[in-house]
Amino acid sequence: MIDTATLMKQVGRIRILTSRLVDERMSGEYHSVFRGQGIEFDEVREYIPGDDIRTIDWNVTARMGHPFIKRYAEERELTVLFLVDISGSQCFGSGARSKAELAAELACLLALSAIRNQDKVGLILFSDRIDLCLPPRKGRTSVMRIVREVLAAGSTRRGTDIAGALRFLNRIQKKKSVIFLISDFQDDRYMKELRITARKHDLVCCPVSDPREQELPNVGLVEIQDPETGALFLADTAADECRAAFRAQAEASQAALKSAFLKYGIDSVFLSTERPIADDIMRLFRLREIRIGRR
Repeated sequence: MIDTATLMKQVGRIRILTSRLVDERMSGEYHSVFRGQGIEFDEVREYIPGDDIRTIDWNVTARMGHPFIKRYAEERELTVLFLVDISGSQCFGSGARSKAELAAELACLLALSAIRNQDKVGLILFSDRIDLCLPPRKGRTSVMRIVREVLAAGSTRRGTDIAGALRFLNRIQKKKSVIFLISDFQDDRYMKELRITARKHDLVCCPVSDPREQELPNVGLVEIQDPETGALFLADTAADECRAAFRAQAEASQAALKSAFLKYGIDSVFLSTERPIADDIMRLFRLREIRIGRR
């Protein structure tokens, strides 16, 4: 379990880093690509030639003796939920940060962007079960709570059940929301729930990975442990066939993920522990803006 001093240091580092990114690069971008989920009544005003006659409020018009129309405004406030995988494989990191730290950094960046736009943010942590559920709330305190919980939970050794997490989400969150699913997606049999969630909510999938999960280094015979099951096995990384097979499997898994997201119309952003996240997130925002503009 991570100690309190280390946890608070990590939280502080992520807060400083992501606050700067929101101030310098994300301002306005989030608002333009994550829009309200409907419209709400704003006011009644007098009819002006050229107004759509379908918006005439006949009750007010009858009382006042001349035409009035209803005006509507976008229902701006959103509910943003972070569905974060804290299974054993999320603890892995071959460089300066683990996948769990990357997930916390991503959640902090997006949550700060959300509260700047007066949106509510909530959190669901899952492994092979639901580990924590924080109801959506406004304010910076909610953001820091999300970061603390993701980091503090990073030591679990359990497996991954994405389907169960999505079913739980759809059961408790009836109103259409923006959902960020942050996971390394080392699981299977969740495509049905992914498709259902994408129909109900604005779902964005955020696969996180580490370079060593894509390419094995040539370091000879090594013992590797599965962080979720504890199983041990030997790998001869000096063998070209071993490294090639590992690389091919990793590439095939990523290609299958991208294909599924495309098939179901799900936005996605692939993140790595070796890269800063700002450019990847800005690329996601630009792609969403283009897609929204085509509607």
